[in-house]
Amino acid sequence: MILADDQSIYTGITTDVERRFVQHQSGLGARYFRGRRPLKVLYIESADDRSAASRREAAIKKLNRPQKLALIASNPSEGG
Repeated sequence: MILADDQSIYTGITTDVERRFVQHQSGLGARYFRGRRPLKVLYIESADDRSAASRREAAIKKLNRPQKLALIASNPSEGG
């Protein structure tokens, strides 16, 4: 999960967090960041494969903001 400059939280999947964050910063990443600027990586989770990552991404996207913040707070060692 990435914190944007409007204080929103973006959720996505990648095989390389650092590379993808740089893409988002340079405008080559998700359309979500058009008009927003990514500030920092808040939370990282690993998955066994892309299918599992996609399922987990969908589950996280269904969470409301307080639930996402609780998830981030519950596992600070996984964050950036």
